[in-house]
Amino acid sequence: MTRTMRAADVLARRLHEAGCRMAFGMPGGEVLTLVDALEAAGIEFRLVKHENAAGFMAEGLWHRTGAPGIMVATLGPGAMNGVNVVANAHQDRVPLILLTGCVDAVEEASYTHQVMNHRAVFAPITKASFRLEPDAVDAQADKALGIATEPRAGPVHIDVPIAAAGAAVAVPPRPARRAGAAPLTPAPGPELERARAWLATAERPAMLVGLDALAEDAGGAIRDFADAWQIPFATTYKAKGLVDEDHPLCLGGAGLSPLADRSLVPLFGQADLVIAAGYDPIEMRPGWRDAWDPAHQNVIDIAPVPNHHYMHQAGLAFQSGVGPTLAALGRPGRLPPRWPGGEDEAARAALACAFPRDGDWGPAAVIDTCRSALPRDTLATADSGAHRILLSQIWTCHEPRGLMQSSGLCTMGCAIPLAIGAQIGAPERPVVAFTGDAGFLMVAGELATLAETGLAPIIVVFADASLALIELKQRGQQMKNAGVDFARHDFAAIARGFGGHGHDVSNRAELQAALDQALRADRFTVIAARIERGAYDGRI
Repeated sequence: MTRTMRAADVLARRLHEAGCRMAFGMPGGEVLTLVDALEAAGIEFRLVKHENAAGFMAEGLWHRTGAPGIMVATLGPGAMNGVNVVANAHQDRVPLILLTGCVDAVEEASYTHQVMNHRAVFAPITKASFRLEPDAVDAQADKALGIATEPRAGPVHIDVPIAAAGAAVAVPPRPARRAGAAPLTPAPGPELERARAWLATAERPAMLVGLDALAEDAGGAIRDFADAWQIPFATTYKAKGLVDEDHPLCLGGAGLSPLADRSLVPLFGQADLVIAAGYDPIEMRPGWRDAWDPAHQNVIDIAPVPNHHYMHQAGLAFQSGVGPTLAALGRPGRLPPRWPGGEDEAARAALACAFPRDGDWGPAAVIDTCRSALPRDTLATADSGAHRILLSQIWTCHEPRGLMQSSGLCTMGCAIPLAIGAQIGAPERPVVAFTGDAGFLMVAGELATLAETGLAPIIVVFADASLALIELKQRGQQMKNAGVDFARHDFAAIARGFGGHGHDVSNRAELQAALDQALRADRFTVIAARIERGAYDGRI
């Protein structure tokens, strides 16, 4: 007798095989079979307060476990609430499996309530979209996982009709799954020889490291290559910490702060050899467009996909893995003098002066106090806003994914749910979320999720009662102040109302004391750091 199981169980079993152990979302009647199947397969379903937060929690967990994130949303408004975070996953290269419920095709013929074409909505912001077919569910699940995780990673959508989820299907054998491809090694040939010759003769080399190198976990290869060839390097913000930022050749993060770019963009323009190592420019400011000129500079681009962005061009382009390509370039013999004019050290010194940390109070003092008070292995998340620009320059990362943020889409409301996901994945590690007051208010309901889970991250709110970055741009364009300021709120009281700890601080000593208590707390802590409006002027 043929054994059967629900199609939803086949899907859930495949996700479990891929290492997934938790899904996040808000259920509706249309996804109850799906939720039941996930739980039965050993994938815990975690209730959140908004679907957008569910996707960020799934991302935060992926950063710690490496297994694709799972987000579940019911039809109509539930699915639509997830559009922002799915678009973020697409631009931030996050392997996210989005499962949405939908009515069956026969129902759509004469029923319109909450019925909409989910696939048409998600197709432009995902790598692929499927409508689950019971007899093909095993293949569809395997395809979804493969597409989501292959370079460049991203979200995949599966629309699950109600009847299809519960349909009885023959239990499929456990077939050989599609194997993930190893990063390619460049083929021997004239291009590789020319790259080696450029390396051997360069006096002013510089390397820019990005998302693709992070996805490949190529930090060791980057460090060894930079050490061997004595090449200073900068990273994009998502790749911060891929090599410990205490490394003497590390120039820190590039592409978010105009103040930092005043030093870094000219340095790359002066280089006689630029190596773009897994550099995906999606997270960079327009100032990095054509930051080097391959007509007058030797430029080597290493990426897993062709250059269709046209943010920059290169004289040599290797469509291959970062680690294998750097290894194929070999090790030097006798090196020529590096940066004999000292431009790299001048840029490093300028960056250090551009972001002073020793003020009595203000956003830089908040970040500096936190970095000093919190353990070295603290995991940090950052919301979008002026504080993130400053944080990304001052916060030192000692490991990959030590600072998680929305870099491609730069959406608000991500820091707290990212921190929740990260702490679920690493409960033994201290976790801190940095957010502006507006970003905090967007996701305040997730404090209830924190209370329900018993997690104890620290949430630091830069409380200046303003959309500081937008207000700064508004003033910079000599426009009237409009739509950027709001009332000051008691964030500490909000935290206590949800069962957490809350502190208001307005100097370093108060912040230090609050952090000391938060590190010992058995529940989450919100620390509202009161700063003045305009505190970011001249700082980012």
